[in-house]
Amino acid sequence: MTTHGPVMPIWSCGGCDLPWPCPTRKRELRAEYADAPVSPALYLGSYLVQATEDMPWTPAGVLHRRFLGWTRAADQPMPAVQQRSTATMPAEPSREARQQAV
Repeated sequence: MTTHGPVMPIWSCGGCDLPWPCPTRKRELRAEYADAPVSPALYLGSYLVQATEDMPWTPAGVLHRRFLGWTRAADQPMPAVQQRSTATMPAEPSREARQQAV
């Protein structure tokens, strides 16, 4: 169990008194979730919601960077996004093309 847990409602680290998640906790989370890179973002997303309620004066972008911005390393590629198909149905062949096919 880590000593670097959040002290709420001020969201400082219980182990080193830095803003939570502190560098130590970030390292621990990276190691803990090495095989599941999306999991830290899900875990910290729930804390982000709580922190926005506890610190409504803090800009959303600041909290997002603090809680989630570090979870994706700069060298990790962005996951491919599946796009909706924009293909259309082929037009019906003309009468001439149908007659030529017979």
